[in-house]
This record gives sequence, structure tokens and C-alpha cells, in this order.
Amino acid sequence: MTQPLASTSPMQHFPPPPEEVVTLWRRDSRLHAVVAIHSTVRGPALGGTRIRLYPDLDAAVAEACNLAEAMTLKNAVAGLPFGGGKAVLIGDPATIKTPELLTDYAGLLDALKGRYVTAADVGSTQADMDALRDHTRFVAGTSLSRGGSGDPSPMTAYGVLCAMEAGSEGVFGTRDLAGKTIAVSGLGKVGSEVVRLLLERRCRIIASDVSTQALDAVSKFGRIDVVPPDKIHLTECDIFTPCALGGVLNDRTVGELRCRLVVGAANNQLSAPSIADELAALDIVYIPDFVASAGGVVNIAHEYLGYDEGKARAHVQQIYTTTETILRRSGEQSITPLAAAMTLAEERLAGSAGAGISG
Repeated sequence: MTQPLASTSPMQHFPPPPEEVVTLWRRDSRLHAVVAIHSTVRGPALGGTRIRLYPDLDAAVAEACNLAEAMTLKNAVAGLPFGGGKAVLIGDPATIKTPELLTDYAGLLDALKGRYVTAADVGSTQADMDALRDHTRFVAGTSLSRGGSGDPSPMTAYGVLCAMEAGSEGVFGTRDLAGKTIAVSGLGKVGSEVVRLLLERRCRIIASDVSTQALDAVSKFGRIDVVPPDKIHLTECDIFTPCALGGVLNDRTVGELRCRLVVGAANNQLSAPSIADELAALDIVYIPDFVASAGGVVNIAHEYLGYDEGKARAHVQQIYTTTETILRRSGEQSITPLAAAMTLAEERLAGSAGAGISG
């Protein structure tokens, strides 16, 4: 499928700035938190808690705001009755997660009075969500033993697979991925599950991760070829699948890609919106990350509203149809898939009165 070189102009006025950004420092527990509430138009802002070191507070606020905006788009396009939000806790997740810190963070969630609902993200775990649940109800993604839905990573990976199959239909003329060479960057919980699903579908996998343990763990699923993390985007393949941290698609790397389709689980894959135009000019189809990676938050949203695994999985399957719609609009309107996805999100936000779960 040939893409026209098209403008990302819908993003010049949409999405708007965040509704609210809250920062909190607690001396005794050493909690240093940023909560960005980007939108509550469709419902409470839903998004995970990221725990990591930042060079300064400005960097933490910037990441929280960027990720919260992405959650607004993700939740709207996925048809969820939630807005977008994100929290970051500043510090080393290996050392700062004391009971006192988590208790103080739960107090912050309560102080927001339901405007923000959190879940696990990079640096936080399901056990952390269980600990928060002891002190606040504004948390999802808890363990099965606590009445939650368990680890959402398999649903995230399944959603990526659905988007990949739809993208394959548009680019290669078939949703069947058998025989395709797929380069997967990042083998965390989601990336490793994506690899497992793809090997089941008889794909050839080229993978990279900074962790040799992660590489060893996925090798039990079947044969994979390994390349260094800084070389994975250079690999000749049919599909490039970023599943690590964001910004992998930038002015330097885009021209080095040797694939026809990009679809993965990493958030904020584009270093700037204009990268979508560069990809289109190279005839590389990019499935927006906030479309492809929505499976986990769909699962968490169903948990928060009353969990039924069958209904949650059926909703995740709708990522295939959503991706089809975005690619069709992209072709019909001579715009990039990113612009088409942004327009769909804008439409769903505009029609959000009384929003309920929809596919």
C-alpha cells in the first residue's frame, strides 16, 4: 500500500494542553510525585504510574504530560469511558518503594477524588498496585487474589498482534503473518509475549534487548536471531516492532529503517509528530502506538468497571477493526495514519457525553 506524503495538521490544534498537573513532595517518605491529568472529558483520567530517575523536575513533568496526552488518545480511540492521565514518581524503583511512600502516594490519589485512576507502568508492579489498594480505591490492575484482572501485559501483546494483522492486510494484502520477518525491539513483559504469539504464527523473529536474561527467556519459545539494541532498527525485515521506551523513531533512525510496516507496544515512538510525514514519504506504514498498544488499558478499564475476561478480550480484538478504519481513512483522505487516528480520537472526544465502553 503506497502512502501519500501528507500533513499532520490535525495535531496543530488537537489535543489541547493538560487540564491539571499536580506535584507533591513528602519529606518523611521521600515521595516526589507528578500527576498529569490531561483530559476528563470522557471520564476519569486513567493511566499508569511510572517510577524512574529524572535529571530534574522539568523532565519528570514533561514526560508525565506527554504520556498523559497519549493516554487520552489511547482511551478515546479504544472507546473507553476514561480520559487520559499519568503519574511519575521520581527515584530509583529498586530503592524508593517503601510502605510509607506508597501510603503517601495513595493519599495523593485520594486527594484527587477520583479524577485520576492509576495502574502499573515502567518501574511499578502489580504488587505495588495491591499495596496502593489497601489505602485507596482509585487503582486498577491488581492481582487476581485481590479481585483484579492480573497482569495486563498479555492483553497488550494481543492488541499489538491484532493491529499488526490489520496492518499486514493493508500493506501485504493478507492478515496472515506466517513467513514474515519481524524485528522486535525490547523483550519485557509485553515484548516477550509478542514474540511468543508471533512464533506461534510461524514468523521469523529478530530481537534485541539490553538484558541477556530477557533474550534467554524468550529463546524457550522458539528460534530467534539476536542483534544489538542499537542495530535493531537497521535490520532488513517486513515489520519493525518497538516494544521498549519511546522516541525510537526520530530524524536519525527513520532514514535507516528497512521495513514496510511499523507497529509496536512502546509509548511515544515518534520523537516528533513530523516523523509520521517522514515515514509516509519513505512508504513505511506506521500504526500509531496509542492504537496498537491499547490492549492493556482496555483490560484494566474492564476490571475497574466490573471484570469479564471474555468481554475484555473481545474489546481488545476491536483493535483490528480500528486499525483497518484508520488505514482506510488514511488512503481515502490522503493523510498519514497518525493524522487519521488523531481525527478519530478527536471525534470520539467531541461525542463523549455519557460515554460508555464501546468498540
